[in-house]
Amino acid sequence: MKPWIALCQDTFARSLKRGTFLLAVLSAAVCAQAQTPVTLFGALSNFDVLNDTKEPAYGFEIELHGVSSVGGTFNWNRFGAANIVPFQGGVYVRYLSGYDPATKQYLTATPAAVDFTPTNGHQCVLGTLNYQTSGCEHFGVWTYQNPTATYYYWLVADPANPGTLKRYGSPVSIPAPVWTVIQPAKPADPVQVAADIVAPIQPVAAFQYGDAQWMKVYKTEHKRKVGLDELVTDNAVVPEDPAQVETSWYLVQAKIGGKGKRNQKRNQGALGGGSQAVVRRYEFYKFAGTYDAITHEAICADALCNVPADAEVGNYIGAQMAAADLDGPAVVDLTVATAGSGLVTGNVGSIKCPGVCSASLNTGTSVTLTAAAAKGVVFAGWGGACQGTALTCTFTMNAATSVTASFKSSFTLSVNRAGKGVVTSAPAGIDCGGRGSCSNTFPQDAQVTLTAVPDPGSAWTGWGGACSGTALTCTVSMTKATSVQANFR
Repeated sequence: MKPWIALCQDTFARSLKRGTFLLAVLSAAVCAQAQTPVTLFGALSNFDVLNDTKEPAYGFEIELHGVSSVGGTFNWNRFGAANIVPFQGGVYVRYLSGYDPATKQYLTATPAAVDFTPTNGHQCVLGTLNYQTSGCEHFGVWTYQNPTATYYYWLVADPANPGTLKRYGSPVSIPAPVWTVIQPAKPADPVQVAADIVAPIQPVAAFQYGDAQWMKVYKTEHKRKVGLDELVTDNAVVPEDPAQVETSWYLVQAKIGGKGKRNQKRNQGALGGGSQAVVRRYEFYKFAGTYDAITHEAICADALCNVPADAEVGNYIGAQMAAADLDGPAVVDLTVATAGSGLVTGNVGSIKCPGVCSASLNTGTSVTLTAAAAKGVVFAGWGGACQGTALTCTFTMNAATSVTASFKSSFTLSVNRAGKGVVTSAPAGIDCGGRGSCSNTFPQDAQVTLTAVPDPGSAWTGWGGACSGTALTCTVSMTKATSVQANFR
């Protein structure tokens, strides 16, 4: 099915071609309200990895397919800045130790790992707890394009060529996800963002299956793009709380030369309103259970490999902190607060406060808020992005915006007149002309200024009641029902 925007455009074009101008106008109006497509701005991959080669490693290589350049790398490790080397169809990202030809020694090395699970100490990042001896490193890369395949290799010394490094064995078993942004079929439907993990192919002898590993997935979203340097263990942008678990356990295992039922795992969900980044943390552990003696397929205690038995979760392999930064309409938050008994409704975002008092809206959205006081209460005025006492307020969402609306108990101000003259009030509400009396309600504690203007041929003689004196103005504080006498002669 085509995305909604494409359908709109097709309908508009067909309508014009057929001469149905009215339908074309209507379809154009509907299309104008359709969602702006959400696209992938960048794919970020930042990961902890143990040196399981059982020997010192003098470098690390990331092999990216389907990309022509790299937007940035994570360089807080003992090897420093990465070297970027293009190849046909992709890019190598290489972290390399220096080499001293005189002593024939490499200048730095990642020691062979002692199996452990990183804690809040960030052992895998330069300068953190136990980093020098843990045998754990942290590497990362981000690209504007979405890599179609990613492979990781430890680099070790090549005895046949002093000063030269070579890959150690098979790729490291820390897959990186491939992101897919799925546009909605209808404008009311949310965008879907999917992340696909493909099981690393590690042939074992002549078996049909490679080694299996357990994977746990955490997920969160953010209303801003995230940076590569933020994707480290225990950083607030990385999901690690039990409440953020998306997949408790999943066994990934490659089937050599075919498509096995656990070759690939997709995690997919609707993009929340205003989200600009989806972040997932993948944790990988060795499968320590039983393998089929003929095929090497994992045989789990629960028969389905849905939940591992305690003895089936082996040593920690590493963690992948992956993010998809997304481009789409910039979204900002509107927050409304009320004081007193009254209701504020909005023309967009389902604002009906008290109750629904916030909304995430695209920048440039025109918002109209309307205040309605409860019985026996009056609207006292706006605060924040709205000002004044008019019952409606209109503004444009260019940034996060807050609005307050105050409602107060009301009291009646009555003005009686003797003689010919006019009495008006500020704020407006009292406008007594000719003869007789008039009244209006005002919020509690409102300061109401009355002004007397004699008719031609008439003279002002002074106030009575809650006002006194002969000045043409008088200010009344509305703490109760109040009566004022205005005398003209």
